[in-house]
Amino acid sequence: MKSSNKTLHLKSKTNNEFINLTDDIIKFVRDSAMQNGLLNIQLLHTSAGLIINECDEPLLAKDIAHHLEQLAPKDRGYHHDNFEIRTVHMFEDEGVNGHSHCKAILLPSSITLNLINGVLQLGTYQKIFFIELDEARDRKVQLHLIGE
Repeated sequence: MKSSNKTLHLKSKTNNEFINLTDDIIKFVRDSAMQNGLLNIQLLHTSAGLIINECDEPLLAKDIAHHLEQLAPKDRGYHHDNFEIRTVHMFEDEGVNGHSHCKAILLPSSITLNLINGVLQLGTYQKIFFIELDEARDRKVQLHLIGE
């Protein structure tokens, strides 16, 4: 059994941004020369998410972002955002992002996909997306492929 890994470095520009990772991930799988195995895609953040969907259609991406906003609106008044009572994990220039963390629990932080005969198994319209749920920042997504 072999393994291969890579970290994708992203720079988001805004909240509710959908970044299509599919081409970079397929290139990583091809470069590995593995034919069969499992690919794990994992975020290293708690205010972002991963999805598999057809979000190249911009109205669907807008609908998904709107749905997440309805479930965890920015102005709800989160305890995490009250810096008078919060005492842990504080840093200079801390932003209010309780809404981002609450949205993130609705989305996976990792996805596992099958690799069969050298082809990553995705449906006709399925693409792999990183969703920024907070503000613009540097992000990391780790890829780990095991197989033969």
